[in-house]
Amino acid sequence: MESHSVPCFWMRGGTSKAGCFVEADLPVDVAVQNDWLCKIYGSSDPSGRQINGMGGGTSTTSKAMIVSKRPEEKNGVNYTFCQVETGANAVDRKGNCGNISSAVGPFAIERGLVDEISEPVTQVRIYNTNTKKTIVSHVPVKNGKVVYDGEFAISGVPGTGARIQLDFLSPGGAVTGKLLPTGNAKDTIDVPGYGLVEVSIVDAANPLVFVRAADLGLTGGELPAQIDSDPELLRRMLSIREAAAVLIGLAKDMDDARVNSQAVPKFCFVAPAACYTSLPGEQISQDSIDIQARMLSMGKLHPVLAITGGVCIGVAAKIEGTLVNEITSSINHKDELNIGHCSGILSVSANVENHQGTFSALNGTVYRTARILMKGDVEVY
Repeated sequence: MESHSVPCFWMRGGTSKAGCFVEADLPVDVAVQNDWLCKIYGSSDPSGRQINGMGGGTSTTSKAMIVSKRPEEKNGVNYTFCQVETGANAVDRKGNCGNISSAVGPFAIERGLVDEISEPVTQVRIYNTNTKKTIVSHVPVKNGKVVYDGEFAISGVPGTGARIQLDFLSPGGAVTGKLLPTGNAKDTIDVPGYGLVEVSIVDAANPLVFVRAADLGLTGGELPAQIDSDPELLRRMLSIREAAAVLIGLAKDMDDARVNSQAVPKFCFVAPAACYTSLPGEQISQDSIDIQARMLSMGKLHPVLAITGGVCIGVAAKIEGTLVNEITSSINHKDELNIGHCSGILSVSANVENHQGTFSALNGTVYRTARILMKGDVEVY
């Protein structure tokens, strides 16, 4: 069997890891690109362990990014995010990953795709091809090199690093074309096998389906082991997600959503602020957060919180009538929203305009860290 060596960085971006590729180093045909990624990651492993490849056997460690120079824009790059399935030969390109977005700017500078390096911060304009949206990454630089060491800590990652600011510009309608895909802040949908459920569907950075934790019989402070060990609860959550995917036109039916739209929309249950113990064992106090949120990622509870999910929560908090706004309406004067998730706290900010009941999201901002794990070539067999 013919093999190929492909130049590759492996990087951590936020709380995720990805293989990072320059587009010119990969085949032009997207179907062939996907085939190569599945082989690189070992996604033909029915156990989902990806033992014969570079994938880590989880949704957060089976990601890829493909980057190219954007010649028509100063310091501009194109970035395609790929969610590589862990147990099947499939790649989902429908949505973006905010955590991996934080590695794009440093990677682009490292690979010479950025025109002008400025100190102490270089701004890289990232055009995400999945969502057709722009992210401005503020990358720390010294002596022409990316700075990775620093004192900024993020929940879910041991130690500290240099702070990377990500501004998601006009994040509304990233996948569906509409900030409120159904036109409503709240909808009641009929989920086959489970009956009526009230949801809010908001598309900002990525589309999320919000459900009250209480409507699922939950507190909002649950951790992955509690959710992932309950197959009936997971099936109910996923059925709500699939019904929402059909409602907003991302799938033709529930089966199509289950097979071909696993990455979006995301499912998220929310609850008012309360004390809980995080995955690392930290006591999260009620007064340190404004809302609790838990997201599913590829059928399991996300151990942290997707950055695009954080942006969407920040935006949804400022849209009157959403399930998120029900919880946060009394504190929407604050500049930052502190979201309690499985591994700690994520702070986000968002600017939303209301024109006579029509809402538009101007931007959302989060802060991450990133670093290089490996430089070299990866083999495709």
